[in-house]
Amino acid sequence: MELITFLIDFILNVDEHLARFVATYGTWVYALLFAIVFVETGLVIMPFLPGDSLLFVVGTMCGAGLMDIRLSIGLLLVAAIAGDQVNYTLGRYCGPKVFQWEQSRLFNKRAFNQAHEFYERYGGITIILARFLPFVRTFAPFVAGVAEMNRAKFTLYNVVGAVLWVVGITLAGYFFGNLSFVQNNLEKIIWALIIVPGLIAIYGAWKTRRAAR
Repeated sequence: MELITFLIDFILNVDEHLARFVATYGTWVYALLFAIVFVETGLVIMPFLPGDSLLFVVGTMCGAGLMDIRLSIGLLLVAAIAGDQVNYTLGRYCGPKVFQWEQSRLFNKRAFNQAHEFYERYGGITIILARFLPFVRTFAPFVAGVAEMNRAKFTLYNVVGAVLWVVGITLAGYFFGNLSFVQNNLEKIIWALIIVPGLIAIYGAWKTRRAAR
């Protein structure tokens, strides 16, 4: 319960946590950011880590001169691409066994099935779209591996999606994150970055299931 409380607090107040980390540990913040993005995209059992909100806040901190924008984007790109590649590989070699798993604390089978249906309907483009959808972002590469999607094709979609996701959201934070309106409504913006893509993912899964029936 304490872990869940901490994660919720970290996600909603990621700007404050990162600012304290930078003040205390300096450049080690880049290693922390790399680890968070890599784990969120690379391990199918860790879909709850911050993604979009983290990138936006990183861009905001870069815009305020607390971090380097080029280094941040470069490391986050590598982490996002490598994470998806690892996730795809896990699905490719371990995925068939997953369908035998039951609901557990470490694996949400319902969420996995929704991501699978979403992927089956929209094909490879899901890898790009999923970058902007919490939870689906974590499951889509794994499903691509399970479905034995061509690795070269997957890699292309992976790189394109990572560039659009990392560069787009980080630069949005860089250029707009320090505006007074954004600063005064940062918590609401973070909620929007979490809830709106999530609702889109749920609607897409529901629509796919309805069409299948």
